[in-house]
Amino acid sequence: MLSTRFLAFGIVCLLLGSGCNREVSGLTPEVEAAPDDKAPTNPPEEPNGRGIKLDAKPAPVTFDAAKTAVLVVDMQNDFGAKGGMFDRAGIDISGIQKAVGPTARVLAAARQAGVKVIYLKMGYRPDLSDLGAADSVNRVRHLRLHVGDKVTAPDGKESRILIRDTWNTDIVTDLKPEPGDDVIYKTRFSGFYETDLDARLKKMRVKHLIVTGCTTSICVDSTVRDAMFRDYLCVLLADCMSEPIGHGLPRSNHDASLLAAEVLLGWVSDSDRFLKAIKP
Repeated sequence: MLSTRFLAFGIVCLLLGSGCNREVSGLTPEVEAAPDDKAPTNPPEEPNGRGIKLDAKPAPVTFDAAKTAVLVVDMQNDFGAKGGMFDRAGIDISGIQKAVGPTARVLAAARQAGVKVIYLKMGYRPDLSDLGAADSVNRVRHLRLHVGDKVTAPDGKESRILIRDTWNTDIVTDLKPEPGDDVIYKTRFSGFYETDLDARLKKMRVKHLIVTGCTTSICVDSTVRDAMFRDYLCVLLADCMSEPIGHGLPRSNHDASLLAAEVLLGWVSDSDRFLKAIKP
């Protein structure tokens, strides 16, 4: 009976918090540490950077510039340039091209503020060995868009659709990576699938992700969901991304993805609010 009461009393103390420590201190004698004993210490945390408050939906969000990265998802020639895969397939790329200007301004401001920039690029090995099994959806659907086909780039050089280190997988001209930026190839819609993106972010001690790129409901959405599953805090900049699927419908896929982000996956803002917030 006594042990039961003691256990109950201990549980109550835990619920009440540290205030009961003084009351039970007499139950357990204090033992002084020997002079040679060393209390375990945690590694020092990286110094915080400038706190930035960004107006967003569903509510403003504050992030540490030193622990934030801007993700640029798939803003490459195959998706956003004349002569790229989308353009050759007859897919409207005007929305993606419209997102280039705001994204360029965001990147310039982010770099100036010391915020890291990471580019994701969709690209496959020349032998397509990383495209997936013969019957995989990833392989079948991409082959319909002629992945791997030889084409002539605007500069007259030979290139190949969605193949690494060709004109087709280069970042569009106005968003070229700069020294110090990270560039990561991916083979699936999510930037986390079989890449070292998560490891790089952890090494950088990044917590917040400012997300830009294309397409909103496919590669951006897939990457944001995988980021959220890993406890990263994502802010999508609506005018820095685009989605041709469902474009022009009363409720587009772009709108649906942004709504999902606002309600469950993170926050939604835009380039003007970001520039205002990050301005020194």
